[in-house]
Amino acid sequence: MEDGTLNMPGTEWTVGYDQILISHLSTEYVLIPVSATKAGAAYNPTADTVQFAFMPTPTQSPQVSDWVAGSWETVPTSIIYPYNAKCLVGPSGVTAPTLGTYTMYMKVTDNPEIPVLVVGQLVVM
Repeated sequence: MEDGTLNMPGTEWTVGYDQILISHLSTEYVLIPVSATKAGAAYNPTADTVQFAFMPTPTQSPQVSDWVAGSWETVPTSIIYPYNAKCLVGPSGVTAPTLGTYTMYMKVTDNPEIPVLVVGQLVVM
């Protein structure tokens, strides 16, 4: 994980793992770089539903009510991570965490898999 990559063994999802800092006054997208494969071939996940959860303690697992909507964007200039999963965070976003550090989870509803990945930390200042 030293290179900032979290590759889950036995899965087909690779995400960039990072710590993201935002102001509590700001509304902005939290971007998670993603690559995916199926049967060893590159896979475009943008038709899959993506959701995020921001948990205030590392031992707290997301519950149904914790998940908020995310969306996808393609990044044609990136060979390693051709997609970004994104979530609008802040006072005008889909979630507005208060000051603190949050563990970020990303859930992708694929068929038949529904991976839930820890994708980094969000620090709200």
